[in-house]
Amino acid sequence: MAELRQLNLAQLKQLVEGKDEALANNFISNNLAIARHVRLELIKDQLIDQPTLLPEMRILIIKQGWACPVINMMERRIEAGDMVFLGSNGILQVKDASSDVKGIGVSISDELFSLAIGNLVPAAFDGHLRDFMLRLTPEQQEFLDQLHQMLYNHLRLPRGSSQVTLHLLSAFLWQVDYLWSRNEQSHRESQTREQRLFTDFIQLVSQYAPEHHTIDYYASRLCLTPRYLSAIIKQVSGKSAKQWIDDALVTRIKIDLKHTSKPIARICDDMNFPNPSFMTKFFKRMTGMTPSQYQGS
Repeated sequence: MAELRQLNLAQLKQLVEGKDEALANNFISNNLAIARHVRLELIKDQLIDQPTLLPEMRILIIKQGWACPVINMMERRIEAGDMVFLGSNGILQVKDASSDVKGIGVSISDELFSLAIGNLVPAAFDGHLRDFMLRLTPEQQEFLDQLHQMLYNHLRLPRGSSQVTLHLLSAFLWQVDYLWSRNEQSHRESQTREQRLFTDFIQLVSQYAPEHHTIDYYASRLCLTPRYLSAIIKQVSGKSAKQWIDDALVTRIKIDLKHTSKPIARICDDMNFPNPSFMTKFFKRMTGMTPSQYQGS
């Protein structure tokens, strides 16, 4: 089977460079994209006819027109007033769309998401959902649009505050979670025990992954055997419990490497590795780079 084509934010930035209209209406970096006017024609060659892996999470609000995407292999139809969430490493293909489709969008890397949200992860983004759709009321759409506009305006300032950016992004994400939670209230009440265990597990991992790297700790906290917990997590999410722990841990290491002045030895201590060599081997296995190489990239 051929490897999936990928479209990450760095590649997206390259696609729109030199296109004045696109640059005037969008902010794109390697960790964040804020699109005030999503236009399919800018990236249609990347998404039409072939499934494409999108490494960063995406949130899109359709304001005009319609599209028929295949999201994680499921065919959907989205129209004006719909909000679509696609989690990290989601697979997207556009089968058809109206010529006038427009919307606003947000794309966020896992690292920036962790910085904006901190340890308390909204349920909509805790990993148990690969994607979802919501039909927004005009009032809900307007409020999200205002938050989105504020974030975009701040990012366009010559010397905007990174803390303001993170708080505005956090507010946008929490509002999306609030809308999802209201819509899913009846569904959440009928969640299976396995789904509830997965949500509890993800919350614990989000908080304690830097200190606790083994399944045993989380199984103990949830009063389960490690084997049973592993089976439940795999069943609900398609990923093993150890994968979730390792992914959360490597994201924390990446944040410290890129966004703090901590030396690697200090990061190793903070992340509860026995020595820097052990952390380097783990990080290279997960990312293909050593911590020093990642820090300088």
